Amino acid sequence: MIDVFPHEFYWARSQKHNDGRTTIVEVSTIFGESHDHWTLAVPGSDQHFMISDFEILSHIEQPPSIWHRQAAE
Repeated sequence: MIDVFPHEFYWARSQKHNDGRTTIVEVSTIFGESHDHWTLAVPGSDQHFMISDFEILSHIEQPPSIWHRQAAE
């Protein structure tokens, strides 16, 4: 199992939800900051699922900021 962190995005798959298709999820703290209250939110929807309902496949890295790229050039 991959460790998950609040407000980060991951590729995930669930046999219970989304017909087993790979989807992007965000670790949500909408129900509380405690790890016990975290859920997985599907961006662009109001759907929240239990983390245990999904297999977390990999973390999605945010691209570097355009400001950092310009400074390096």
